[in-house]
Amino acid sequence: MNISNCPCGSGLQYENCCQPYHLKVADAPTAEALMRSRYSAFVVADGDYLYETTHPNKRKGNSKDAYLQSAKNTKWLKLEIISAGYDIVEFKAFYLNKKFQTDVLHEKSNFKLIDEKWYYVDGQFY
Repeated sequence: MNISNCPCGSGLQYENCCQPYHLKVADAPTAEALMRSRYSAFVVADGDYLYETTHPNKRKGNSKDAYLQSAKNTKWLKLEIISAGYDIVEFKAFYLNKKFQTDVLHEKSNFKLIDEKWYYVDGQFY
């Protein structure tokens, strides 16, 4: 996929930001980096990455194909990080809804570090 600016909003080129995580040549070093890379995975429709970065105990009911279909069925517009701590990231992800109006997903996500890899656990929606 040919993307110049990374969808996560870091200001970096995709190849120097989230793409190495998506290609599995590097692991996200922080919960925020994982959050950003998961947002970018939704934008580029990488269902495998979304599934693999979900905590193993939370994968039930979330197949790779389900993630892929969700990503393909949503037009993501922008990511805004509200706050980021060690294992919690609050963000707003803007997207087009079915009426082609801008809507927002506001979530405080929980992450867990296992064997030096970050995983998405769950989140509280606002």
